[in-house]
Amino acid sequence: MFFVFLAVVVCLLGFAARMLADAVERRPAWMFVLVVIGMAGLLGLRRRVHVARAARRAAAALDEAAREAAEALEAPVVPRPRATAEVATEVVEVAVDYDALTPEEFEEAIAALCERDGCSGVEVVGGAGDLGADVVATTPDGRRIVVQCKHYDPSHRVGSQDLQRFGGTCFTVHEADVAVLVTTSDFTAPAVEYADQCGIVCVDREALEAWTERTGPRPWEAALGGGAAGWETAGAGY
Repeated sequence: MFFVFLAVVVCLLGFAARMLADAVERRPAWMFVLVVIGMAGLLGLRRRVHVARAARRAAAALDEAAREAAEALEAPVVPRPRATAEVATEVVEVAVDYDALTPEEFEEAIAALCERDGCSGVEVVGGAGDLGADVVATTPDGRRIVVQCKHYDPSHRVGSQDLQRFGGTCFTVHEADVAVLVTTSDFTAPAVEYADQCGIVCVDREALEAWTERTGPRPWEAALGGGAAGWETAGAGY
């Protein structure tokens, strides 16, 4: 059966080829037109296939975009935090009662002030054998500051002997660039005079409160004006 079918196909192809050859001999112009029309039809079919494929791709892209848009609309909206007055942006500082502190706590409080105002390497070194240095640190502009703290009653003023003892060690032993004596009391006139001569910054109760409340200069800023007098002329506020 296979060979019979093959023979039939070969005969049909031969008959078609013979008819085509006869037609070409009799009407060559018509055959040329038919060939051109056939080629044009094949090109048109191929173009339609490309257009159909592009249309399917565009439809798939539109379907994907629509699906993503639907998912975005269904997603819950998370509100962004707003900068309102409810968010605290400033640090509220509590007033310090220096009279209620012990001498050791007073040294810690002075160290905290230095650290608050930008000093680095702040250390509390007060105690037996401190040789006059209670707090040491490095100022924001890179100078070494040495502070002696005198937690005295208002009636107990810092005298010249206190300044002399501190002046004998702050520069030679502790190598201070800025030497500061801070007290909860006041200074006698001879003490202030000695401090001016040696370049020691004297911080009395009033100046300490101004430093604490940020209404007065920092001790190392006052030192730029020249000793105890520099604190007086450095101005209120910064």
